[in-house]
Amino acid sequence: MDSKCKSISRRAVLRNTMLGMTTALAGSLMACAGGSVRNQPVWLSMTQKELDDAYSQFIYAPNIGQVIERWGSNSELARGRIGQPLNFAYGSGAVESLDVYPTNQPNAPIHIFIHGGAWQQGTAESYAFPAELFVNAGVHYVVPNFSWIQDVGDSLYPIVDQLRRAIGWVYQNADKFGGDADSLFLSGHSSGGHLAGVMLTTDWDSEAGLPADIIKGGLCCSGMFDMKPVRLSSRGDYVAFTDEMEYDMSPIRHVEKLRAPLIIAYGSYETPEFKRQSVEFAAIADNAGKSVKLILAEHYNHFEIIETLANPHGVLGQAVLEQMMTIRHSNRQAQLST
Repeated sequence: MDSKCKSISRRAVLRNTMLGMTTALAGSLMACAGGSVRNQPVWLSMTQKELDDAYSQFIYAPNIGQVIERWGSNSELARGRIGQPLNFAYGSGAVESLDVYPTNQPNAPIHIFIHGGAWQQGTAESYAFPAELFVNAGVHYVVPNFSWIQDVGDSLYPIVDQLRRAIGWVYQNADKFGGDADSLFLSGHSSGGHLAGVMLTTDWDSEAGLPADIIKGGLCCSGMFDMKPVRLSSRGDYVAFTDEMEYDMSPIRHVEKLRAPLIIAYGSYETPEFKRQSVEFAAIADNAGKSVKLILAEHYNHFEIIETLANPHGVLGQAVLEQMMTIRHSNRQAQLST
């Protein structure tokens, strides 16, 4: 309790009681108590406000509007150069479709990108800007649409189910656009980075009846991997977390299921929690003996970093292309030796 609260003495109580001001005094006590609570840590050393700020991008990425507009305009430019995507339904729901930007290489590898938007917004149309890099490199680029959390009962489970079905559809129907189902790679950004982490720690055999190694390599960019602090933050106001959901949707608690080599990337201008989440997930995966590479992109904020996925010499573009090339080469060598 601060000095102002301490100064409310027994004598003051008696005096204010005599003056009929107990209501005002009670209000003062409640205000002091409330101020004390507000300054208490709720996660690590963070107060509630600090935690809320650490899971919001507006303070740490003030150019958010400008960058998102750039994603849209660069997506339009990319479509103008490589053409409109093929569109397929992976389910019967109105939003259950995916955009495929095909390359002209036969039996080409496939890269699936899961977009962000705090689970509340975003469509595949706005995330075509990295497509040209993949198409020019002989890789099919796929972006699924999926529900916004406010439209599915504030639950992450329906979104995860949709994405598992989308990935399953791509694997089972790769021949429809000339893809190699055995060379399927995955990435995601922000809340999409979280969802990519859930996909990479899915037990595909038991949960979807698909090969356990369906995903050959992954990138989680600027993601969240432990839902405990997310639940405690203001994001808990629109996600109907339960203890079960918190556990199930925390990739960091399921690293034993991680099979694919993983890149975890974050920007130096991310919020403290987005930095910590990436570093901690990478450390736990590494300690578990998993193949993981941690990338710190200097001088990029939460939104700017994903733009480098569109550049073959950018931080993410180069890392993903190298990952795909290395894994495909290793797999070919393994096939030749058997």
